[in-house]
Amino acid sequence: MIANTTHNEHFERHRAAVLIPTYNNASTLEAVVQDALSYTSHVIVVNDGATDHTSHILDKYPQLHRVSYSPNRGKGIALRRGFEYALTQGYDYVITMDADGQHFASDLPGMLDKISTHPDTLVIGARNLNQENMPGKNTFANKFSNFWFYVETGLKAPDTQSGYRLYPLHRMGRVRWWCTKYEFEIEVLVRSAWKGIKIDWTPVKVYYPPAEERISHFRPFRDFSRISVLNTILVLITFLYIKPRDLFLYLLKKENWKKMWREEVLNASESNARKAAAIGFGVFMGIVPIWGFQLLVAMLISIKLKLNKALVFLAAHISTPPLTPFVIFAGFLVGKIWMGRSAKDLLFDDKITFAAIGDNLLQYVFGSITLAIIAGVAAWGISYLLLALFRKKK
Repeated sequence: MIANTTHNEHFERHRAAVLIPTYNNASTLEAVVQDALSYTSHVIVVNDGATDHTSHILDKYPQLHRVSYSPNRGKGIALRRGFEYALTQGYDYVITMDADGQHFASDLPGMLDKISTHPDTLVIGARNLNQENMPGKNTFANKFSNFWFYVETGLKAPDTQSGYRLYPLHRMGRVRWWCTKYEFEIEVLVRSAWKGIKIDWTPVKVYYPPAEERISHFRPFRDFSRISVLNTILVLITFLYIKPRDLFLYLLKKENWKKMWREEVLNASESNARKAAAIGFGVFMGIVPIWGFQLLVAMLISIKLKLNKALVFLAAHISTPPLTPFVIFAGFLVGKIWMGRSAKDLLFDDKITFAAIGDNLLQYVFGSITLAIIAGVAAWGISYLLLALFRKKK
């Protein structure tokens, strides 16, 4: 098989290769390999412990780059081994194609064009999910995956489960990946986005044979469970680390503070009521007893409610040092109205017991929530009056 000279030169110029992971796809593999080789001689096939006559098929094409091992380890390991091999061979990009015959090599030039227009971008080949023979479970699974991808990265995606992808290996580096099966394709997307790698999409064709001819190694219960566990972990990391990290890095840049002041605080198109609501909500979030998460939750909710993020952020600092102990103690005192005869005047009695700690904690939680509501409403009212007077004079 001789590759098209023009397309092959494009692969060489971009230092790109086609990567095909395969496991017991002997009935479709040869056609996929021939299709890819008609576009480029830079084709890597990872034999993921196949037990059929995959090796005999690959022996027909000595020009292939081959990675083989046994036993079968899963698609995630196959892709990871392929990435590592491609890097050792000097490739900067790989375009992954499935070995089951669903993907068409005719879409490879479109993928290569993305390198020129969107360098250093991870590109996903977006499928038409409404076409003939598309399994209903695939459509549901893709919508499910797209939703969690948005939660974890803030990016809206048309297709996060397509295996037809362009990976910028030189940008991804040698990451220590976690996953070994199908869920790896979710992990690599999310963690690449966290790393600052741009994610983009381009339309591709896909062939789904009739159900009776379809071969799939996906095990719905087992693999869907693994994907669910992965998404749970990724969501926790998103809210406990990624979001706070991104906010911190954003606030470190002086130009971002100027932008927030100009576009948020001084936003002339925003009503006094909306500005006051942002200040009141910020004060509420600054006092409510979720220490360590106040700013993060405040910013996420303000984005959802389309409140003035800068004003929410500034107002939420009402409980930061040196005001922290005063806010905590005020919440504790307000909590006396809920505790009745068991209310405490000090944080602890003479004898410290678990019961006393529990009573004091309950008093503080009830009191701080009450204080947060009162202070938030008061801040909204006072801010509204001041803004009305200020803007009226202006």
